[in-house]
Amino acid sequence: MVKPIPIPFQDRTVRESTKAPAMNSEQFCENGRKMVEYISTYLEKIRERRVVHNVAPGYMQQLIPAEAPQEPEDFAEVFKDIDKIIMPGVTHWHSPRFHGYFAAGNSYPSILGDMLSDAIGCIGFSWASSPACTELEVITTDWLGSMLALPEEFLHRSTGRGGGVIQVGHGREPINTYPQLDEMEIMAKLVGYTSDQSNSSVGRSGLLGAVRMRKLNTDSKFSLRGEALKVAIEEDKSKGLIPFFLCATLGTTGTCAFDNLEELGPICKEEDMWLHIDAAYAGSAFVCPEFRHFMKGVEHADTFSINPHKWMLVNFDLSVMWIKDSSLLVDAFNVDPIYLRHENAGKGAPDYRHWQIPLGRRFRSLKLWFMLRSYGVTGVQAYIRKHVHLAKEFEQMLLNDTRFEVVGDVIMGLVCFRLKGSNSRTERLLQEILQDGRIYLIPAIVHNIYTLRLAICAERTNLDDIAFSFSVIRSCSDRVTKEFQATDGTRQAVTQQTRNVGLD
Repeated sequence: MVKPIPIPFQDRTVRESTKAPAMNSEQFCENGRKMVEYISTYLEKIRERRVVHNVAPGYMQQLIPAEAPQEPEDFAEVFKDIDKIIMPGVTHWHSPRFHGYFAAGNSYPSILGDMLSDAIGCIGFSWASSPACTELEVITTDWLGSMLALPEEFLHRSTGRGGGVIQVGHGREPINTYPQLDEMEIMAKLVGYTSDQSNSSVGRSGLLGAVRMRKLNTDSKFSLRGEALKVAIEEDKSKGLIPFFLCATLGTTGTCAFDNLEELGPICKEEDMWLHIDAAYAGSAFVCPEFRHFMKGVEHADTFSINPHKWMLVNFDLSVMWIKDSSLLVDAFNVDPIYLRHENAGKGAPDYRHWQIPLGRRFRSLKLWFMLRSYGVTGVQAYIRKHVHLAKEFEQMLLNDTRFEVVGDVIMGLVCFRLKGSNSRTERLLQEILQDGRIYLIPAIVHNIYTLRLAICAERTNLDDIAFSFSVIRSCSDRVTKEFQATDGTRQAVTQQTRNVGLD
């Protein structure tokens, strides 16, 4: 028998002695005000900062000790190190001169919503764990779905099983359709489809789901059409495969192209395939009626998703997916141990843990609620329209310079362009722009054409910022053009010299 280890006696004084909290309420209020002021100043003066960092990998190791401090430090010292240590290594995504990726949205109401969410700190896996967390998500996803003019069956308030959920995955069980096969046989035969312009996350989802994903060629507008899907389905069915899923994109990452839902949707219905619509970026624009024609055919979809944190004044992260039949999600993800059950389950409010892969979930709907109430539908519409207008202004600047060509249609807040000639010219232009550092762009390759993307996402971007960005692009193009002219001149001289030698 193992004897218990005796615990040394501690008198009451020792047992009750604890260090004071690192920050009390009064200090929190004082430092909180300082932080809010710092954030406000940072955002209002962000144009003054170089967009791209200028540090090398490992820069921070020279500035921070290898071990955590043994004793508490005054928060004033921590605050000083924001500018000394953190900011030098930041790429300023909210700069009006950051045009690379579809940048994360941002607004003061949204930031305040995240602050409150962090303070409440609930983990809203069920209605019982924090009813406000679940019910506000139900209401705000219905608000947003209505703003986008989604079919009513996608909303919680519908008479069916539809609804929206923040930050989730989606799935379907096709097994019952093929009772003659076991689950492993089915998994080996499943094939999903997407376009050659879809986001890389679509291919990754195939890897995670252990199913093959096939990329289909798009047309001259970079749009996936019905005929391409039909041909692929027939090819795969002839091989004994099971077509089960299509991810169509409204607003591709590369060029903001739109797949043809009116052609794709009926094919998915006929083949009993799940149709998911990825409208991560461009979906926010459907709050404006003039852009909703790109949604024609949305009624055929089973799920529809957007990322309001990309283009709707909501800071990262907040993604919303709507589904027509939530029971399919619940069936796929339902794990219900006794410690998660509660007496109000199934009584008018979802337990969102059954709608997603993770168990835990933050109170994200607060920042969406704060933003929507602060801006209203008209404010969000004005924000979208402003960015679209600025994109058209930039397009015209490019067209006025005969060295450039625009790739794809400029529909939303993205303009794709290149220097005329070989891809190498545009590749060299991007190198020059990044070395310059005053603006930030990224490339895309569409149908073997190397292009540069200028995305307009920051709330503060105005026409002066666009003119500034174009001036940087133009000056960098001047240097690249001279460089290639010199190279071409040397090549022509060598060619002529070779010809002359041949004549001799």
